[in-house]
Amino acid sequence: MIDEQNKTWSDRRHLMWWPITFTKYRVENQRLYTETGLLSTHEEECLLYRIMDVSYERSFGNRVFGTGTIRLTTKDASTPVIELKNIADSRRVKDLLSQWIEEERIAKRVVGRDMYGASSHMDDDMPDRDM
Repeated sequence: MIDEQNKTWSDRRHLMWWPITFTKYRVENQRLYTETGLLSTHEEECLLYRIMDVSYERSFGNRVFGTGTIRLTTKDASTPVIELKNIADSRRVKDLLSQWIEEERIAKRVVGRDMYGASSHMDDDMPDRDM
């Protein structure tokens, strides 16, 4: 379920085209949540502005069943890579996540210098503009 106006989204990991697994994903309150388990559950949380890279993958099976996997590289120590596996309407979700992540970075002023820490060779080539 996508609510673009309130910047919320939720889905489950799909088995073929059925959302019958016990892995749930949701975005709300500028955070991405991943919940796994049935009787005993575990939830991970990542602030959207801490997501550094978004990639998208669709295998042949994903294409047949209308799902895809979104891989998020983060600056979060506990979960440096988050995979949203086998979700419906995955291209649209990826595009919305990218947009919401960028909006959060701008709102939190986490652009520019914070991005350079992800790649050490960029630090050497870029002049320090804060001086």
